[in-house]
Amino acid sequence: MSKIFVLPKLPYELDALEPVLSKETLEYHYGKHHAAYITNLNGLIDGSDFANMPIEDIIARADGPMFNNSAQAYNHTFYWDGMKPPTGDKDNLPTGQVADALKEAFGDFEKFKAAFSEVGAKHFGSGWAWLLKNKSGKLEIKGMHDADTPVKDGDTPLLALDVWEHAYYIDYRNKRPDYIAAFWQLINWQFVENQLLAPKREPLMLPVEQ
Repeated sequence: MSKIFVLPKLPYELDALEPVLSKETLEYHYGKHHAAYITNLNGLIDGSDFANMPIEDIIARADGPMFNNSAQAYNHTFYWDGMKPPTGDKDNLPTGQVADALKEAFGDFEKFKAAFSEVGAKHFGSGWAWLLKNKSGKLEIKGMHDADTPVKDGDTPLLALDVWEHAYYIDYRNKRPDYIAAFWQLINWQFVENQLLAPKREPLMLPVEQ
């Protein structure tokens, strides 16, 4: 019998990201969109060669709807895990080794912030802005379309920014740059550092049930 992927529990309550992201946004984005990717994926893998594979193995081998739904299930889980409730600190600056790595790669944090924000703001259509560590160990910023993900290329994702309209339209309407500017208050830099310092990319464990 195939394992069934389960929508991962958020690491905070639905209203915990307010006022940056509203409870209503999470109800739809997490409770409807993310949940639909999980449901669709389960339907696609049932009885297939992908049954019982870890999510990252599916992403690496799949294409078409199987890739889209597995990658979006992964991307959204990574996005939620990379955020934390705002503390009122609008700067929310990284510290420690992640701060040092950003300075080394981009010159200073403000240059990284500007570059990452620009990739997200100018991305045409639906997709993601990623901070990643490539296979040579260098940090990069990449914009990726639709469901694309660093995992498919064997890179290590560190930070995900969802720029699909459903991520921000309830709260920010068509003002994507305002959403991105507010997003910096939510970044869980400890999560980013954990991904950065891991000896190898740790698999993202989507819960399953028999």
